[in-house]
Amino acid sequence: MPGPRDSSLHCCIKRNRGNQTYHLYLGLNSVDISASYDDGKFLLAARRCRRPTCTDYVISLNPDYVAKGSTTYIGKLRSNFLGTKFTVYDAQPSDAKATLSTCHSSRLVGFKQVGPRVPTGNYPVSHISYELNVLGSRGPRRMQCVMDAIPASAIEPGGEAPTQTEFIFTDIHSFPSIPFLRSKSTRIENCHSSPTLNSINGNLVLKNKAPRWHEQLQCWCLNFNGRVTVASVKNFQLVAACENGTEGENVILQFGKVGKDVFTMDYQYPISAFQAFAICLSSFDTKIACE
Repeated sequence: MPGPRDSSLHCCIKRNRGNQTYHLYLGLNSVDISASYDDGKFLLAARRCRRPTCTDYVISLNPDYVAKGSTTYIGKLRSNFLGTKFTVYDAQPSDAKATLSTCHSSRLVGFKQVGPRVPTGNYPVSHISYELNVLGSRGPRRMQCVMDAIPASAIEPGGEAPTQTEFIFTDIHSFPSIPFLRSKSTRIENCHSSPTLNSINGNLVLKNKAPRWHEQLQCWCLNFNGRVTVASVKNFQLVAACENGTEGENVILQFGKVGKDVFTMDYQYPISAFQAFAICLSSFDTKIACE
């Protein structure tokens, strides 16, 4: 289900390097990021599976058993060989018009859900692409997400995502920006390609928010509202792409580092926890061709 419209759901991703797993938790303390997430509500788990020509991130509702054959399997993220293009597959169709992928791993898997039972497979719901970053590893990655399952009209007043649910949460407090990189060797105007339309075939398109140069800190910065404390190339904020080449003001998804293997993930309408988690997983892959 989509997140709230007027505020963000504050979550945390914990990475286990040993077994290549990632666990998503809903933070019970939405302000103090230094608090432990051990008592947070578990939401989703993912396991990284490296293959000869691609990488899969299998996503499950079970924190202890993440496998495609499990009844708790809900989808996956698949990359190309270079780790620059990703496709998010949902185990269930987002609507009656959804098209089942012909991926060789498509199959029927039992999955409990509310409503009529439908076959489970691989339905593409999002495409993520990373492009060459002229700032290299010192700057945020350039990324674009085409949300196949969400119409561009969903972000407009009265617009709706496939499943609409309203939440009520307190507003996020204002905090200082954090640095992205340490030198102003390249101008930020060179970071962007040609204008991107806000929809592709009527679908919502998200792009990374451009950082701003902070004169006092002498670095590129994004305002994460205190939710990110460690500068990292993985950190990003996604906003809706506008028709005139500009970017929307409302941050729909933000992801950033707060510890060695701990990251915050905050999302809101019109994307769901599953979609947000899959997009964030794509940031963990090394992207030699883009940095």
